[in-house]
Amino acid sequence: MTAAAGGHRAIPVDAPPPGAVVLDRSAEQQADLASLTSDAPPDAELRWVYYPWRNTVVAVLGPGAFRRVRQDRNRNKITAAEQGRLAGTTVGVAGLSVGHAIAHTLALEGLCGRLRLADFDAIDLSNLNRIPATVFDLGVNKAVVTARRIAELDPWLPTDVHPEGITDATIDGFLDGLDVLVEEADSIDIKVRLREGARARGIPVVMVTSDRGLLDVERFDLEPDRPLFHGLVGDLDSAALASLSTRDKVPYVMRILGAAELSPRIAASMVEVGTTLSTWPQLGGDVVLGAAQVAAVVRRLGLGHDLPSGRVRLDLEETLDALVAEPATVPGTSEAEESAGPDDILEAIRRAPSGGNVQPWRVERDEDEVRLFLDEARTTTMDVDFRGSHVALGAALFNARVAAARARRLGEFAILPDDARPDLVATLRLGRGTDERLADLDVLSRGTNRAFGVAQPVDPALKGALAAAAAAEGGRLHLVEPGEAMTRAGAAMARADRIRYLTDRLHREMFEELIWPGGDTSTGIDVATLGLDEGDLAKLTIARRPEVMALLAEWGAGSALADDTRDRVASSSALAVVTVPGTTKRHFVYGGMAVEAVWVAAERSGLAVHPVSPVFLYAVEQDDLRTLSEPFEDALAELRQEFRTAVGVADDEAVALVLRLSHGGATPVRSRRRPVGGVPRHA
Repeated sequence: MTAAAGGHRAIPVDAPPPGAVVLDRSAEQQADLASLTSDAPPDAELRWVYYPWRNTVVAVLGPGAFRRVRQDRNRNKITAAEQGRLAGTTVGVAGLSVGHAIAHTLALEGLCGRLRLADFDAIDLSNLNRIPATVFDLGVNKAVVTARRIAELDPWLPTDVHPEGITDATIDGFLDGLDVLVEEADSIDIKVRLREGARARGIPVVMVTSDRGLLDVERFDLEPDRPLFHGLVGDLDSAALASLSTRDKVPYVMRILGAAELSPRIAASMVEVGTTLSTWPQLGGDVVLGAAQVAAVVRRLGLGHDLPSGRVRLDLEETLDALVAEPATVPGTSEAEESAGPDDILEAIRRAPSGGNVQPWRVERDEDEVRLFLDEARTTTMDVDFRGSHVALGAALFNARVAAARARRLGEFAILPDDARPDLVATLRLGRGTDERLADLDVLSRGTNRAFGVAQPVDPALKGALAAAAAAEGGRLHLVEPGEAMTRAGAAMARADRIRYLTDRLHREMFEELIWPGGDTSTGIDVATLGLDEGDLAKLTIARRPEVMALLAEWGAGSALADDTRDRVASSSALAVVTVPGTTKRHFVYGGMAVEAVWVAAERSGLAVHPVSPVFLYAVEQDDLRTLSEPFEDALAELRQEFRTAVGVADDEAVALVLRLSHGGATPVRSRRRPVGGVPRHA
C-alpha cells in the first residue's frame, strides 16, 4: 500500500468534503517564510490537504516552502545542503511499536525523502505506555497510525504502508530500493529474514533495543559477507531457524541481547515472563532514547559520514550515576602579581611581554654582560620568520636597559652582534653608567588590561610623549583615534580574528596559549586574566572546540567570532600602532624596544594598554599569508592592506605591534613568568 493508506490527500480549496472542518493558518506560514534569512523556494503557493480520519482540511505551503519553514530550526545542526542530500534517502522501518517513535523522529528531523512502514499488528491499550498513539487509535493498524501521525507532521513526505507486515509475499517489495533498514520486529524469524534480504541487497541495518540503550549497526553495504548479528548467533539462517521450537529459539535471543549485559530489572523480568509478566517490559523514555540513537545513525549513513559496524550502549542510568555535584568552573579572578627577584635586571627581562606569553628567550648573565638568545622552540605559526619573537626580545632588551640604568650599571648594547651565532639576538654590557630617561621608568609594574574601556580623547601632550617614546627607540607611532579610520582598522583586525578561529593550526595554537584552571601558568595566558564574564567564558569554551570551528569554516559562517575584537576596539580611546622602517630582524628588535617604551609611557599616564595581534601582523610577503592560512590567503591579503591603509602605514614600514589604549577599565594584570631560576645565571 502507498501513502494513500493514511488517507490524506491534496484537494482543491473550493471542493472540501461535506461537513469537513477547514483550518486555515496560511497567513502565519507565509509570514514565517518571508522572515527566513535564506532564499524562499519557488513552490510557496498555498495548498489544501484533506485528512479524512479527522474530517479536516488544512491550508499548508507547497512542499519545498513547507519544509524550509518547518526545518528552519534544524540549521546549522543540519545544513540546508545536508537536508537536501538526506531528502534522497529511503528508509524502511519494520516493527512499529519501538519503530513508531523512530519513524516519527526521522520525519521530524527530515532525515529521509521516503518512508516505508511495516507491521501487521493493531494498537491495543497495553501499547500506550510506549507508542505515542491515543485511545482514538485503539484497534487501528500500527503502521497506519504511524503514517497518519507523520502525515499530520509533514503531508508531503511519501510514506508507504505495509499493514500486512513482513511476509514471504511482501519482504521483497519492502526491501527493494531501501537505503537503510531499521529493524524493530518482535519475531526472531523476521529479524533473520530481514537481515538476509538486506545483506543480499547491500542495505545497512540499524536496530535499537530498549534496555541500557543498546544500539546495533550492521554495514552490509560495506561488508557483504558480514555475519548476521555480528556473528553472535553463529551460522544461523532463516531455514534452520524455522525448524526450531519457540523454546529452542530462546538461546539465540539471549545471545543477541547479550544476557550478561542486560540491566538487572530486565534480567529479573525475563525470569517472570510467562508467569507474573505476559512479555518483557519496555518504557516510553527508553523508546524515545532509541529513536534519537537511530536518528543519529541515519543522519551519518545518509550523509556518507564514517560509521562502522558494531554495537554500543548508551546507558542513561550509568550516566546519571556519574553526575558531578559541582561542575568545574573557571574562577573569576586570579592573582598573577609576583614580587621581583633578587636580580632586578634578570627580573626585568622576565617581565617583558611576548605574544601568548611564550617568553621566546634564553638568557646568559655574568658580571660584565647580559646575553639574550632566541629560543626557536617557543614559537607559533603567527610568529612568521620569528619576527614576533624578535619584537619580544627587543622588549626584553629595553627592560634590561631600564633596570641597568636604575642600578647605574648601564653600558652599551648591541643587536645581532655575532654573525656566527644567529640565535644571539642582543647583548647588554654592564658598566657604571645610567640614563635619566630610562631610569625614570618602571617596567616591573607594566601589565596588560584586556577589559573594555571608555573611549575618551587622548591628551595632546600625551600624544606627543608617546610619539617621542617610540622615536627614541627607533620606531614610529601611528596613533589612530575614534572615527572612520579606527573603525576600518578594527574591522580588519576583527575579521582576521575570525580567520584565526577557523584555521585549524592557528586555532589549536591559540588555545594552547590559554591556561585553564589547574594548568601551569608560568607561560601562556591564564584564562582568569582575560577579564571575561560567565557568558563570555561559556562562549570561549565553545570556541575552543576544533570540530565546532571546522563546521563554521565549512559553512562559511562564524561572523560572530569577530565581535569581541570589534567591540573592544570600539571601546578604545586610540590604537597605538608602532612601526619600524624595514623588515629585517634588527628592525623588529628595535620595534620591540619602541613598543615597550610606548606601553610603559601610556600606563604611566593612566591609560589601559592591551596588545592586539591580528593574524597578518608579521606577514611581509604573500607566501607568509599562505603559510598562515592557505584557505584564507586572499582574504588575509585584503585585510592586511585594509588595515595598513586605514592606519597610514607606508609601504616601506613594518608593524611591530598594535596596542589598544583606553581610559578606565580593570586593574592591569601582570601574567606569571617562568621562575628566575629558569634563567641561567653565569658567574
